[in-house]
Amino acid sequence: MSTFLLVHGAWHSGRAWDRVVPLLTAAGHRVFAPSLTGHGDTAHLLSPEVGLETYVDDVVSLILAEDLTEVILVGHSFAGLVVSSAANRVPDRIGHLVYLDAMVPVDGETAVDVMPITKTLLDAAAASDEPWRVPPLPELPAPHGLFGVTDPDDVAWVRSMLVDEPALAYRQPVRMDDPAADAIPRTHIHCVGLDVDGITRRPVPATQPNGSPSRIRELRSGHDCMVTVPDDLAALLLELA
Repeated sequence: MSTFLLVHGAWHSGRAWDRVVPLLTAAGHRVFAPSLTGHGDTAHLLSPEVGLETYVDDVVSLILAEDLTEVILVGHSFAGLVVSSAANRVPDRIGHLVYLDAMVPVDGETAVDVMPITKTLLDAAAASDEPWRVPPLPELPAPHGLFGVTDPDDVAWVRSMLVDEPALAYRQPVRMDDPAADAIPRTHIHCVGLDVDGITRRPVPATQPNGSPSRIRELRSGHDCMVTVPDDLAALLLELA
């Protein structure tokens, strides 16, 4: 039995994984899919003081409270920053890092460094009545939809979980200064086939920090692959179990 910890991206909640969790548990594995502070059932805790470090605290606290080891830690989108810093804090408890169509940082970088278009979101928020709130990305014309989701019922479901993101989450830097974290194997899963103007993926180096060849998998899907192709995503994750 393996342990999966699935971390949702910006604006979403732990509900984003609702179609993937049953597939992993049916295969005999333990799965956690928490909502980060200010999201899901803790949406009322959203405040200007919530940031990347808050989210890292959420993940690390769960790992320690449940005494989890050999965790397959999956970060979707913005959560690539969250899982990177979390692994840096407790490298001895992480068995594998999975960057799921995610931001992939190096030590000291912010979300703006990894994906410069994020600054546009911060600038727009700064000009609003509540400059600390960053609203979700809007739905785009087909075939892009809402985070790559186009089915009307699915769009409505995804929209029902979205909340504003605190600007501090994009401004706080990732901490990846523990050499022990470099030994953790990594897998990168890229959603391909629906490029969005202004959003570019940082190339994955040929070699992982642990010296082994980089492991890259692809899913033909929009960004929210856990919603649109949960079976395909679960199959890739189960390869790591």
